[in-house]
Amino acid sequence: MLVPPQQSLIHITFQRKGEHKTNMPSSKSMLLFMCFVFGSLMQSMKAQDPSKLTLDYYTKTCPHAQQIVRTEMECFVRAEPRNAAIMLRLHFHDCFVQGCDGSVLLDDTATLIGEKQAEQNVNSLKGFDLVDKIKEKLEAECPGVVTCADLLAIAARDAVELVGGPYWDVPVGRLDSKTASLDLANTDIPTAQQGLLTLISKFWAKGLSATDMVALVGSHTIGFARCANYRDRIYGDFEQTSKYNPSSETYLSKVKETCPLDGGDDNISAMDYATPAAFDNAFYEQLIKGEGLLNSDQEMWSSVVGSQTADLVNKYWADPGLFFKQFSDSMVKMGNITNPEGGEVRTNCRFVNT
Repeated sequence: MLVPPQQSLIHITFQRKGEHKTNMPSSKSMLLFMCFVFGSLMQSMKAQDPSKLTLDYYTKTCPHAQQIVRTEMECFVRAEPRNAAIMLRLHFHDCFVQGCDGSVLLDDTATLIGEKQAEQNVNSLKGFDLVDKIKEKLEAECPGVVTCADLLAIAARDAVELVGGPYWDVPVGRLDSKTASLDLANTDIPTAQQGLLTLISKFWAKGLSATDMVALVGSHTIGFARCANYRDRIYGDFEQTSKYNPSSETYLSKVKETCPLDGGDDNISAMDYATPAAFDNAFYEQLIKGEGLLNSDQEMWSSVVGSQTADLVNKYWADPGLFFKQFSDSMVKMGNITNPEGGEVRTNCRFVNT
């Protein structure tokens, strides 16, 4: 497990491209940091069992499972397009804590503390009622067969495709965990304020590369962010990264109306203001313009140590087909992170079976 940012072994501060002041790390500090990251990655990789997921896992036991999920997702997205981003985010937050095991869905009980009150989940993670509805349909068709973890993985794929994104085959056979970890949810899920090296290290710790990270963050093309998560950005270095461009100033004024200096923490803005309801590559153009709403997103383009990530941002903006292919591959890779402790098939996604 990675050391939380506030307890980091090495404090490194970087200035963005174009800034006059530079506080670059020494080569020794950089070496120590990368050794720390590599060590964390190796430790995490040893803890992950080889995936035994298959495409035909439910062929005999619940042959209509994926169609049931698809039908429900079509209804949800038709009623509210934002439900696509909501379901995709649930899957991401699930996989980054204990693996893709449905732990994010567990409610607090007298004997279990769930992950819903974690910093990155409370007041922002939604869609639990949608999961309940899908699970009810699956249980009616095939009682005790399809896991909540698989439900999330399939629903995330359908969510993306229903708003114009790519299709990919989803390997299934995950088990639902009997535990959750509020501590890991607070430390392992990337945050909007973190710098590039911290973000890369968090993805690496899950066996995901910087290439995976830049592609997966492209899902913000259909995402919305709470004011509390982007206030520092729009009242901070937004004008510097956007080079005081008049069109960027117009956009900045609009988001400041939504997100004042004081209050309005739960007000939301689209992370892709050009095509917020369509899964496309327009998000990357915003980063190139220096208009990323979240600090963590803009870091991929503007950080002085982000030559690799900036190159990927350029490529995904220039070639939507390349973005779609890498996003699909990275979603499968992330979805294959399993919980080595195994688990069960929950009958209710909110509670461990009794």
